[in-house]
Amino acid sequence: MHINALSIELAQHAVMKNITFLDRLMRLLLAVALVQLGYFWLASPWSWLAYAASLVLLITAAIRICPLYTLLHYAPANVGKGSSVAGFVLAALVMAALVGGGSYASAFFTRKIFLEDFNAMNQFYKQALFLTGKAQREEAVANLNQLKPALAAFTAKYTAYRPYDLKGDGQFPSDLSIVAKIISDVEPLVTTGDLHQAHLDLEKVRPIFQDMFKRNGFSMLAVALVDFHDAMELVLDAANSKDTAKIAELYPAVSDKLKVVEAEANDDEIKAIRAALDDVASTAHASQLDALPAKGETLKSSFVKVYLKRG
Repeated sequence: MHINALSIELAQHAVMKNITFLDRLMRLLLAVALVQLGYFWLASPWSWLAYAASLVLLITAAIRICPLYTLLHYAPANVGKGSSVAGFVLAALVMAALVGGGSYASAFFTRKIFLEDFNAMNQFYKQALFLTGKAQREEAVANLNQLKPALAAFTAKYTAYRPYDLKGDGQFPSDLSIVAKIISDVEPLVTTGDLHQAHLDLEKVRPIFQDMFKRNGFSMLAVALVDFHDAMELVLDAANSKDTAKIAELYPAVSDKLKVVEAEANDDEIKAIRAALDDVASTAHASQLDALPAKGETLKSSFVKVYLKRG
């Protein structure tokens, strides 16, 4: 009888709730964060590990029992205390903010990172295309030699991991394989063969990339904006440091990148970016040093306004 009572007492102790309201809330928030991390940011198998950890947190939060706490004989004093209505409302608001805000931010930034990676790789392609068209073999070979590893790294990353905007694109891997084949086949022509034919063959890559972006809801404007952004940041740094010579040096290349944006769209918002960029350049030319940081901020805000809406 004494043994049975002891067994019952031990069993009751084993299943005793040991998670407080705050602990429970933190587990739920961390579980949501892990799901978002696995879905938006991680490649397999890491994404599945994030999902598994999230499931464990959700289950322990639901039953309010943590086996690890039990093993460590950790028993918080305020487990039995509930939370006020205000506490539950606050918890719900925090949860909603994390689910909505976290998902939006993850989709936005993974898209931005993808475009930045694409533009970094695509820059070598555009240069190789341009230089073969100008019959500048040596420079074309140099850019092609940089394009090949850049494309391989881009393909490896986005074959293992797919950002949210491309998750449903089953054609994406095959498109990258086709591009890699075109680049490989054109290499002998660029190196020692007919540069005009090499240029025509490299042109076949452009519609593949364009179709890739269109079917996944990317606009070529978004691609051009990200490409312009990287160059614009150098101008902003020069404006903040009041380096007029650097601004004069950077302006032609930055202006050319903005022309690509203008070719996609040239409404009042895009014209505001052009006006702000030219204002920075003219202010630098006039050696109005103290005005440069403010002019740079105007350029940045005009760009951000467009990028957040259409990038």
